[in-house]
Amino acid sequence: MQDENKETKVVDRLKHTGALTAPSLFTLGNLSCGFFSILASARGNFAQAGWLILAAAVFDMFDGRIARLLDAESDFGVEMDSLADAVSFCAAPAFLMYFFVLHAQPLWGAPIACVYTCFGVLRLAKFNTMAHAGQGSKKYFSGLPVPAPAALLASFAISYSIMEGEMGGRNIHLLTLYLPHLYNFVWFAMLILSLLMVSNIPYAAFKAKREKRLSVWTLLLIVFLVVMLIRFPQDVIFIVFSLYVIFGLLAVLYRAFRGIKVEK
Repeated sequence: MQDENKETKVVDRLKHTGALTAPSLFTLGNLSCGFFSILASARGNFAQAGWLILAAAVFDMFDGRIARLLDAESDFGVEMDSLADAVSFCAAPAFLMYFFVLHAQPLWGAPIACVYTCFGVLRLAKFNTMAHAGQGSKKYFSGLPVPAPAALLASFAISYSIMEGEMGGRNIHLLTLYLPHLYNFVWFAMLILSLLMVSNIPYAAFKAKREKRLSVWTLLLIVFLVVMLIRFPQDVIFIVFSLYVIFGLLAVLYRAFRGIKVEK
């Protein structure tokens, strides 16, 4: 009887260890993509660096979900995830934009990249503090989550590289008309994104479970986005995350304007 109990305990430990290991492997995948993205940026392979950041975002999207699915959430996992995010979504995009655009500005190019990295790390520290204090929300993030601006900058670098003919692929024609103009304002965009990361502006988290069924129009929109994503993946990612950033700002402005009208 005692032998059977020991065997059961050993099996339970192995299962628990496996449950903890699975999400950690995805987190390490996230970290590895960030590391190799930095190397690619230093070598001038900007499109490759951008794709690696997007791959890191995919790993990051699944590690938390797998941890919740296996009931393997832990403080260790939270800290490890943030350390990986600091590399993949704070340092890697900053290196990418520095070697891609900002290096041409010797006075303020490097400081802007540094500010972006520092503010991203501050955003992660804020998220961890709120999570440990039980103040986090499943509906909204407080401030722009670091994967969003990272994906935005990465997809921009990929789209621009395709437009310049540095790699195979195709762009949405309308977007190619604006990419050269956006290139000149990357420094400004990075400063705005940095401020948004440390702000208290609520951004949708898409974590809460929805009981309502999807409408026909929503399903059609999803199908349209999937088709466009297959044809122009980097452009769709760039547009989607641009809208995500903008809608957060518009929501705050709308609430402020509505508050002023109520007071009157």
